[in-house]
Amino acid sequence: MLEALIFVVFPFCMLFAAISDALSMTIANRVPLLLLAAFAVVAPLTGMAWSDFGLHFAAGAAVLVVTFGLFALGGMGGGDAKLLAATSVWMGLNFCLLQYLVTSAMLGGLLTIGILAYRKSTIAVFTRHSPVLHHFANEKGGVPYGIALGLGGLISYPDSPLMLWALHQLAS
Repeated sequence: MLEALIFVVFPFCMLFAAISDALSMTIANRVPLLLLAAFAVVAPLTGMAWSDFGLHFAAGAAVLVVTFGLFALGGMGGGDAKLLAATSVWMGLNFCLLQYLVTSAMLGGLLTIGILAYRKSTIAVFTRHSPVLHHFANEKGGVPYGIALGLGGLISYPDSPLMLWALHQLAS
């Protein structure tokens, strides 16, 4: 049962955040809250040492400080900042967090370049009123970075401590 939660909750939240951000340019507060609550319940049940548990939350706190600084400067949306911090709690203060941050940044850069190119293309003129693409076509709109964060999380998650624990449990 515990393994099922580890296999389902995080990926579902990442997919939900990515799709939600793509369709509405928002990431609901319930997504990072669910991630934090699920981690807080699941991690101790896996036998994670309390020191490691604290380091996972320290990773989230450190990322939250940086991302809210970026939010205050206008460089990042508030939902993206909260999602990034909550996801960092699942990754922990280790190489997996670095992998997640770098992967998400690279995907975010590609996403931004793609959206900017799309906005300048003639295709955007014809798809501007599409319910799915209108956020992408809006030249005054931002970039739904939750897409990059969600994909980066899904790519990095197999190397996270909880996922490695769950895979080990299934193998034993």
